[in-house]
Amino acid sequence: MDLVAIAPRIPVVGETIIGDVYFTEPGGKGANQAYGAGLLGGSVAMLGRIGKDEFGQEMRNNLAKVGCDVEGIRAEDGVSGVALIFVSATGQNSIIVVPGANTKFSPEHIQQDVKALAGAKVVLLQLENPLPTVLEAARQARKAGAKVVLDPAPAPDTALPPEIFQMVDVLTPNETEGAILAGLPPGRLEPKQAARLGRQLQNKGTRIVVMKLGDQGCVLLEQGDPVWLPAPKVDAKDTTAAGDVFNAALSVGISEGLDMKAACGFANYAAALSVTRLGAQVAVPTRAEVDAFAAKTETATPQVVTA
Repeated sequence: MDLVAIAPRIPVVGETIIGDVYFTEPGGKGANQAYGAGLLGGSVAMLGRIGKDEFGQEMRNNLAKVGCDVEGIRAEDGVSGVALIFVSATGQNSIIVVPGANTKFSPEHIQQDVKALAGAKVVLLQLENPLPTVLEAARQARKAGAKVVLDPAPAPDTALPPEIFQMVDVLTPNETEGAILAGLPPGRLEPKQAARLGRQLQNKGTRIVVMKLGDQGCVLLEQGDPVWLPAPKVDAKDTTAAGDVFNAALSVGISEGLDMKAACGFANYAAALSVTRLGAQVAVPTRAEVDAFAAKTETATPQVVTA
């Protein structure tokens, strides 16, 4: 559950400031992505764990409202995960995640619910679950013939095992996550820098890397030259969960048979529209809204970049 405070700016260490708005809403990276996939036209199911509390039931019900199959979201003793989110007037955010019941989601649970993967075209993973569980989900997804998309967020404290790069079909780090995965200091990247960093990640074994660059769009690395797909220009109010919306849209596009360039373009439009609204799941646009936004919004032509 996201607990969101909006203030003129994000406080520094030791500082107390007065905020303007406070609200709660269902969140979590996996749930945001499942919710987004449902609203964006995907047929989606989610596996995960919630606590036996009001937050957990509210989050489960919220996913069900958008047609997500929630049979694999089971309650464990204890509390649900929460995220404490600070949002500045410029739309930037700072987040602390307390995983709660997510820590009880085990590889054995994946094996128990493996039937949910049968027939899946895409299995979308992220790192708010324990890494052994993520690895088992990737293994089972490959066995089921699904494409594995990994959003490596939150950025891991330690290096990811080589095995996971080899099991992932599409890796989608943002600037910070990409740098950490490559063993480099994080910072804002230009498209050419992102292309070089993406090549380093491809060399670890992942076939396709999509470097998410926020308001700059994304850089797609497949077999040929990297391609920069600029994002549409918008007035950003809140960037919370923009990466989750991007991943949801990307996965829906892949599941519908779009090529990677088209899927990335669709994801850029969905993410850009989401940041014009406050919140996480409440900011996710519908498929109709994204299609209408894309039809009336011009973006720069995709460009080949030299890695």
